[in-house]
Amino acid sequence: MGIGDRFAQQGRAQLSAFVRARDMGVEVAPVWNKSNREHNIVHSEPISVREEADSAVRSMNWRGQYLVDADHIGLKTVDRFLSPSDFFTIDVADFIGKAADEGAIREFVESQKNLVGSLRIPGIDGSLDVTAARVEAIARKYLYAVQEAGKVYQYIAQAKSNEEFVAEVSMDETDAPQTPVELLFILAAMGREKIPLQTIAPKFTGRFNKGVDYVGDLKQFEKEFNDDLAVIAYAVKEFGLPENLKLSVHSGSDKFSIYPIIHRAIGRSGAGLHLKTAGTTWLEELIGLASSGGEGLKIAKEIYAQALARMDELCAPYASVIDIDKPKLPQPAEVARWRGEQFAGALRHDQKSREYNQHFRQLLHVGFKVAAAMGERYIDALRANEGIVARNVSENIFDRHLRPVFIGK
Repeated sequence: MGIGDRFAQQGRAQLSAFVRARDMGVEVAPVWNKSNREHNIVHSEPISVREEADSAVRSMNWRGQYLVDADHIGLKTVDRFLSPSDFFTIDVADFIGKAADEGAIREFVESQKNLVGSLRIPGIDGSLDVTAARVEAIARKYLYAVQEAGKVYQYIAQAKSNEEFVAEVSMDETDAPQTPVELLFILAAMGREKIPLQTIAPKFTGRFNKGVDYVGDLKQFEKEFNDDLAVIAYAVKEFGLPENLKLSVHSGSDKFSIYPIIHRAIGRSGAGLHLKTAGTTWLEELIGLASSGGEGLKIAKEIYAQALARMDELCAPYASVIDIDKPKLPQPAEVARWRGEQFAGALRHDQKSREYNQHFRQLLHVGFKVAAAMGERYIDALRANEGIVARNVSENIFDRHLRPVFIGK
């Protein structure tokens, strides 16, 4: 499961949640992730993620697998991640729809002619109607993106030499979800490109907004998720892809309504899963600071006031994954009068609470740039209130994420 830590202070708290899961008989590998964009915003370097992960693992005597993810990278951004990372999320969403060479398209369509017709895949009700024209349309939309993934993978493989690493290909930050048929032939193209990807992140139907619950048709999501699992199992055998290939769900934190669906699906199929969470930990830091009162609460209120004043700037990079109704945001003068628990209650993702405000939460989710500008003042507050902050971080990861997805209790 992917875990993000904007300010590299919560490694132990995050790992303690995985220790709890392990003690209940379920071992989940923590994957510390941070994107190039996030490093640039908080002025950090990828080595800091490696140092944080290694330190947490040593201090807690963690013996299981753990990884450090170069999140959402491409050829232009990968270099700074090569040494400290052993998981690479190759993001090719920007290349979807770009035209591959006509000869490559014809060759791909010809190579898939054995799948043309009424195709039955175990686990999918009915048959898939596959025509040569449909395969060609998929190639025209996705083949160039897959070729780009191949270039990035080969670049990493050459740089890492004999070092083992996990390759994920991400196609989620795009306009339209991939259908199971599209996913099938995307994976066929991955096999032809000799990309031994271990996780694939498609775009699902519905809204995966940052830090809040899934918005969409749950029945449709369940069918799509199960069909995608079936396609992956089929593709592993048909295209020679790694047996541990798994679905990756991006912007996966706080999607409480789909967690029971995912838990049932992976339990029934025996499939693996990579669930990416990131900003949810930063929000728990704010909840801990607010709850602590004093300087911590003062900092939390200042961050909100500045985030509201800079809303357009902060939201712009995340416009496709947030839905904020500005009139539903409290004014800074009102927030200034709040007690710590009022602030925490508005921010904490508890849908049963009357205080919870998803618009407030989403704005603060993208507001970490404000905290970064505070520098040592923010970090010192985290350290001064380590106990309450760590408790919130750990409980959030275990109770709201690990338990419902992987344990199901």
